[in-house]
Amino acid sequence: MGHDHHYATSLHWTGDTGSGYQSYDRTHTIRIANKEALIVTADPTFLGDPTRHNPEDLLLAALSSCHLLTYLALCARARIVVTNYRDNATGTMVATPDGGGHFSEVVLHPEVTVSEERMVEKAKALHMAAHKYCFIANSVNFPVRHEAVINVG
Repeated sequence: MGHDHHYATSLHWTGDTGSGYQSYDRTHTIRIANKEALIVTADPTFLGDPTRHNPEDLLLAALSSCHLLTYLALCARARIVVTNYRDNATGTMVATPDGGGHFSEVVLHPEVTVSEERMVEKAKALHMAAHKYCFIANSVNFPVRHEAVINVG
């Protein structure tokens, strides 16, 4: 895989009312070729619609999804049969005195079910490798930790 990968999105927004910060619509559309459009807004703290996705949600989802996909690839190569995977990821964003902010940490909480007891230890260990190879986790400047639970079923 020694070559670059390129991605493109298109974002569109309209709706400034000219009435200042409190009243413009934060909802916008993100389009990616051949995929359903994403309707995105600001976090409710920043006057966004609480029923819509926001960039912070999407960042957390991208980290969780990347870890899952990397982990499943590693497990498949190691002949570990994963029958279920669930993650309830959490993230902390810290506001700064100047009005900005940044994520200080994301914690993934993967709960994995493997088909046989003999797979448990290797399944646990592969979370570290998944973290090492996750493209998204390697692209952020804050810690991404994982607290995995492995079940047999």
